[in-house]
Amino acid sequence: MTSRATDPGTGALGEVACIGGGHGLSATLRALRPRARAVTAIVSVADDGGSSGRLRGDLGILPPGDLRRCLSALADPASPLGAALEYRFPDGELEGHALGNVLIAGLLGHGFDVEEALHEVARLVGAEGQVLPAATVPVTLTGERVHAAAVEGQVRVQHSPGVRRVCIHPVDPPTPAAVTEAIVRAELVVLGPGSLFTSVLAAAVVPGVAAALDATAATRVLVLNLGPEAGEAERLTPDDHVRLALEHGIPVDVVLADPRFPPTADLAPVVVRPVAADRGAVHDPDRLGAALAALVGSR
Repeated sequence: MTSRATDPGTGALGEVACIGGGHGLSATLRALRPRARAVTAIVSVADDGGSSGRLRGDLGILPPGDLRRCLSALADPASPLGAALEYRFPDGELEGHALGNVLIAGLLGHGFDVEEALHEVARLVGAEGQVLPAATVPVTLTGERVHAAAVEGQVRVQHSPGVRRVCIHPVDPPTPAAVTEAIVRAELVVLGPGSLFTSVLAAAVVPGVAAALDATAATRVLVLNLGPEAGEAERLTPDDHVRLALEHGIPVDVVLADPRFPPTADLAPVVVRPVAADRGAVHDPDRLGAALAALVGSR
């Protein structure tokens, strides 16, 4: 059944867990940060491109980029360091690296484990919420394609049309206990928006995350993008996004979609709300936050 009311409503939230990666997850965090008592970001660690890929390859650490974006989204707006996490060095040996990536890498190199390092950066920037990796070791993403050879690595998956399934290696990486606790305790679990295969599913298919999604009593919401995406999701319809998430074993209680990209097939309950900003193909934090708050208890 599809609801098409236009007033998303409001409501105070308790504990919320948000799963994904990239810019989509940071948009969800900005939407929920002012509305929830506690927010936990559970972040993909499959990135192998850009600054993250360089640090991952050179130092053998978790790719820090998506973790950094989440810390930025949860940071106190008045924190100078919080604002500086996104600064990128323009030249020299550090060219292209974000300050937050280097800071996380330095803490890991100094002997912090990843949870300690993220907790310390969160403390320094006054973050309201916690950021956790979906796994404590880097994972490699493989994309299986229709009528074509599989591709390996997040960057290659992201730029390869025809992907219909993803898997990770190692197949069962360790997941922090705090991830399971956050998902099981939550009253709302949000997947997306973001790139279907390289952000949302890259985090959700980690066995520890998937098991917690099955076990939680929270309302599990899949937030769709605002339109089709080039590359990995090229030519995928809104219905395809929902179907593929379900085919990966991801439990979905409600799909939240903007009117410009709504599913029509009867695959899962759908709520259509205007959650886009007035200008640009981005989610509006206030509209998205209100729409998500209204879905608690929709299971």
